[in-house]
Amino acid sequence: MPSKEKAAKAAKPKKGLKKVTPAQPQKAAAAKSKPAKARKRKKLKAPKAAAAAETAQLLSSVVVYQGPLFRVFHDKLIEPGGRKSERDVIRHNGSVVILAIDSSKNKKNPWIVVERQYRHAANQFLWELPAGKLDPGEDALAGAQRELAEETGYSAKKWKPLAEYYASPGFLGESMKVFVAEGLVAGDTNWDEDEQIELRLVKLSEALKMIEKGAILDGKTLTGVLLYARKLAGKRKK
Repeated sequence: MPSKEKAAKAAKPKKGLKKVTPAQPQKAAAAKSKPAKARKRKKLKAPKAAAAAETAQLLSSVVVYQGPLFRVFHDKLIEPGGRKSERDVIRHNGSVVILAIDSSKNKKNPWIVVERQYRHAANQFLWELPAGKLDPGEDALAGAQRELAEETGYSAKKWKPLAEYYASPGFLGESMKVFVAEGLVAGDTNWDEDEQIELRLVKLSEALKMIEKGAILDGKTLTGVLLYARKLAGKRKK
């Protein structure tokens, strides 16, 4: 009996000590972890925006090739990060791309004017949107209107800019401006002597299928058609 009484006394909690239940260690751990959580929740400061666009310091620029469409320069420069570099760059007046749309019968799935022509650099025939280079100092919209009329015979009542991009900025300084042309009016083409163009009207849905199948490989056509399709889909959701 004495041994049982001792065991019972030992099992009783001593005065001044709080009994710990299974839930209490979790609370204690949570209390300890609060400062850490607070640190995690602390918002990071957003990086400051650059005051102005940084450009390279051009040390020298020499024309190494002059052609009818573009010039090739060998440039020596100091890049914005301070590193000295030498680059061969193709300089170009810029180009315009026209996504000519006929939505008179179906606004959700309009017809698009496309061209098929042989491209020697790609060594194959390509399906493309109408496009062309700008003359020196020519306004982009005026150039797009001229190119659409020359290549397709169409004029358009409504013009909107869609995008501007650089196809290969690692060595090519050509900017490409994409316009959407709507309200088409048919006319006569005025092709250059070296142009042999097959014109077609395809539905937007068919152009998207051609892209999925790899039948359209031209970059400006991929950019123009996909951006327009995305924009059109966004209007339907509103």
